[in-house]
Amino acid sequence: MNYLAHIALSQPNSYSLVGNLLGDFCKGVQIEALPQAVRQGLANHRAVDHFTDHHPLVRHAKTHFSVQRRRFAGIALDVLFDHFLIRHWQAFYSQPFNTAKQQIYSDIAAAEHLMPPAMAATMRNVHQKDWFASYQQLPRLGYALDKIAERIRFTNQFSGVIKEIEPVYSLLERDFLLFYPQLQQQVQQLALEHN
Repeated sequence: MNYLAHIALSQPNSYSLVGNLLGDFCKGVQIEALPQAVRQGLANHRAVDHFTDHHPLVRHAKTHFSVQRRRFAGIALDVLFDHFLIRHWQAFYSQPFNTAKQQIYSDIAAAEHLMPPAMAATMRNVHQKDWFASYQQLPRLGYALDKIAERIRFTNQFSGVIKEIEPVYSLLERDFLLFYPQLQQQVQQLALEHN
């Protein structure tokens, strides 16, 4: 799952928010020195990723991608699933998405002092460039995926992956709608952030 889903699956406090986003920014971070609530959030992030990566629906969704792009199918699905989460937000959460988004951006800014520098810089970008708005429309989602492709440090064919998503969009959307409630239930059952 990508940033939005990790935030949505966190607890409503700064430590949990940071921990649930930290999974992508752990390099050089002394995990054992972090506050316990941040470590619990990180454990939740890792559990979410593990459940997602090994789920039959997600594994099947990856088969829709060409052999050339399948190596990056997980990345594409992470971002696409954030798109579907926004699209179907009201099916899972009571607060309207635009209200929730503004609260998320406010919470990210308030928690910045707890973040390692690389994470803080990325999260400022997420807020200032309103990444979650760009995830709402497929062309802008395609652009976001192409920007990710540019950051991959070796030659790849990930750029243009949106062309492979478009023909199977409704199938992937169905998979997400079946999968996300199971992920929510898994997080609830594990209760890694509850003392």
